[in-house]
Amino acid sequence: MERSARVLELAAEAGFDLAGLAPLGPPRDAERFRDWLARGHHAGLAWLERDAERILDPCRDAPAGKTLLVVGLAHSRAPVELAGGARIARYAAGRDYHNVVQKRLRKLRRALQNEGLIPREDAARAAVDAAPLLERSHAAEAGVGFPSKAANLLHPRFGPWFFLGELVLDTEFAPTPAVPAGSCGTCRACLDACPTGAILEPGRVDAGLCLSFHTIESAAPVPHELRPALGPWAFGCDVCSEVCPWGAKAPDLAERFGLHRELEQGGVERWIGLADDAELAARFEGSGLQRPGRDGLARNAALVLGNRPSAAGEPVLLHALSFDPSAIVREAAAWALAVGYARWERVEAAWVAERDPVARAGIERTLDGR
Repeated sequence: MERSARVLELAAEAGFDLAGLAPLGPPRDAERFRDWLARGHHAGLAWLERDAERILDPCRDAPAGKTLLVVGLAHSRAPVELAGGARIARYAAGRDYHNVVQKRLRKLRRALQNEGLIPREDAARAAVDAAPLLERSHAAEAGVGFPSKAANLLHPRFGPWFFLGELVLDTEFAPTPAVPAGSCGTCRACLDACPTGAILEPGRVDAGLCLSFHTIESAAPVPHELRPALGPWAFGCDVCSEVCPWGAKAPDLAERFGLHRELEQGGVERWIGLADDAELAARFEGSGLQRPGRDGLARNAALVLGNRPSAAGEPVLLHALSFDPSAIVREAAAWALAVGYARWERVEAAWVAERDPVARAGIERTLDGR
């Protein structure tokens, strides 16, 4: 227990707010994960199906692994709104958390080796999102937080506003002593507030209905029926976290990750003007907002401008409708011009001229909604 306690102390010294230890093995929520996949609630994310057995048995990838050290880094801050009213998920407002958490994990790994708690650095493998781990389940077992009805992990001080990272250790450590679990009780704020009804029941989210999936992970057009619910959300969605009572008193840690300079330059109209992924990478260097790629980010911006019409948005959308190189951006611009600006004649002309079958079908559906 003294060795385990020292591991947790070193995690705090490396800059983490939370830490816990659990035996490396199948996650407690393995059967729930299997059922979630079987019901198709993963929105066709092929890697989840492909890596399912590795997720369900992490020892496949780490046969020498014995202990999972789970760490948490809080990122709570005020809502992030751009000029013109568009919003992005708070976690993405500053520096990319992958880089921040990885840097601190490397520091922690060196400290563990220096104190003789691991024999060498490669006996502790770091993971931030990319590893096939059901990390929230493992984190709950390690006492880092407790599951919410929105399938997030909650902490009494930080609510849902914290990132997770892991070190897979080849050394056996005593697990973190169990702490009294928190609870959502009878609260159903997240279920009632979700704009698309993506939280089907407590602890079960249909990714195919989730705005975060469609604005970050999906490269396809956002389904028409979900577009009005998108509202101002140009990247991700924080609604289920914002209404959670556990996060209401979380400290303001905005300075920890800062605010990316690009977000201070103007509204999402600028995103549609991005030429390509190279310009995206240059302007959003060090930001997780690069995740959807230039086309995905411009698509999101166009849809938000349809939900939040503005004088500045209309000429940008008209230009994209005719000249954008991406079919999904042209199609999104058509929808936005129709529902937000009533430019039906321009949308009809674009439908006639469009040669991409997916974009043409999307524009046709927009026209059918008159």
